[in-house]
Amino acid sequence: MAEEKFLVPRDVYLKSGIHIGTKFRTGYMDQFIYKTRPDGLSVLNLQKIDERIKIAASFLAQYDPADVLIICRRENGWKAVELFGKLAGVRAFAGRYPPGILTNQNLEQYTEAKIVMVVDAWPDRNAVLDSVKVGIPVIALCDTNNQTNFIDFVVPCNNKGKKSLGLLFYILTKEYMKAKGKLKDDEELPAKMEDFVEE
Repeated sequence: MAEEKFLVPRDVYLKSGIHIGTKFRTGYMDQFIYKTRPDGLSVLNLQKIDERIKIAASFLAQYDPADVLIICRRENGWKAVELFGKLAGVRAFAGRYPPGILTNQNLEQYTEAKIVMVVDAWPDRNAVLDSVKVGIPVIALCDTNNQTNFIDFVVPCNNKGKKSLGLLFYILTKEYMKAKGKLKDDEELPAKMEDFVEE
């Protein structure tokens, strides 16, 4: 594997545990699984993680930031999602997704989006189902135990760990801002990777 092809050095990925899955694996996620360790944990393919983060960033960058909605019910990802929202200028929901805000125009919090990204398709399923009802494409971070029905684009990763989510959103922010022309190729983000990780 060529080192320079990765968005961050390989050891940075490995240290974050972004590739460590769960003991449970679904058929949906088989294509992203590299191997199963002797302890039963499935390991995700690092190259596919890297490729798909890049694709997700360029996919999100095709939309106006006001039309992008990022949703994260899992507490380990709140800080990362909020910082991504702040730096990229997109809307982020860290915490409980208010059901129906994408489908019910009578709700005070009603909002429109053209693309939705969820941190975990299971805890964030209400957002996924609402998006499907109104025809909004969904990008989802999926671990080895996730189902991927109703998901338009899967980014395989450890979507439970603080370090893993922090690293993923750090890279996503950087790639998204480059694709939007807000960051030069050799320029660093105004936030460090550690800033994306929950305490």
